Amino acid sequence: MMDRVEGALTFREIFNLPVSVDLRTAARAFGMSTGTAYRLVARSAFPCRTVRVGWRHRVLTVDLLSALGIDERPVFADEVADGVALTLFD
Repeated sequence: MMDRVEGALTFREIFNLPVSVDLRTAARAFGMSTGTAYRLVARSAFPCRTVRVGWRHRVLTVDLLSALGIDERPVFADEVADGVALTLFD
């Protein structure tokens, strides 16, 4: 079996994640294959905390962002233009 790495998540995809994600999505955020992620979880070496829910592993998005070194969500220019986010001058 070959470990295949899907495309890494973009910044916008990372910032639009729900409260928790599956291990496959977390692995993509780190740019690693799902197989590698499961091996790291088995060795308690995954870059952030995982939560076991039944047979599956979940990762809280706040823990994922912290492990990626992201402290706050940026505001994208198109969000300001669309009225989704406010600028500092509003």
